[in-house]
Amino acid sequence: MKLKVCGLKHKHNITELMQLPIDYMGFIFYKKSPRFVGENLSFDFMRTIPKQIKKTGVFVNESSLSIFDHVERYDLNMVQLHGNESPELCVELKPYVKVMKAFQIQDDFDFKHLENYVSVVDYFLFDSPTENYGGSGKTFTWQQLENYNYNIPFFLSGGINEEHIEDIQQLNIPQLVAIDINSKFETEPGLKNTEQVKQFILKLNS
Repeated sequence: MKLKVCGLKHKHNITELMQLPIDYMGFIFYKKSPRFVGENLSFDFMRTIPKQIKKTGVFVNESSLSIFDHVERYDLNMVQLHGNESPELCVELKPYVKVMKAFQIQDDFDFKHLENYVSVVDYFLFDSPTENYGGSGKTFTWQQLENYNYNIPFFLSGGINEEHIEDIQQLNIPQLVAIDINSKFETEPGLKNTEQVKQFILKLNS
């Protein structure tokens, strides 16, 4: 199971996390988020992140021009679209960068809503419902994922912490390829507890 640590914005914290077997790092470029990158990071610093860690930019209803600018400025490997982005935008982005489209999973969510995105994204991300975009700190009813029948791999997000490891290990869904962790591993928004992340990795892979 691969791991994505999202909501990073402090150089010293990122440098510490580089030492762990993390597969994806998430950087939020949504200005209303308390984890907004702002001017904290530079292209030169982002290039110091090992190539095996895929740098993922999180966007909410940004234009393709803005997204392309961030991809170049921050040396991003993947974009995570967390708003109401259209399949057409995904088509525009996909030849140049990996594309992941996020969806909030309500109790009555119909996975047929994904139909128009299946051929234009590389991954889905399933998150908990919230009035804002992400960051609810709560899980959703994972049993709903048994209704997912597309071949596109997906990331599982939404309030995940150490207490969920056994439940994650029991999920028998081949398309689930990565776990996305964020707020439950923070000492403050955007600052992760490196030791807590390390222990999570050890337990997840045990």
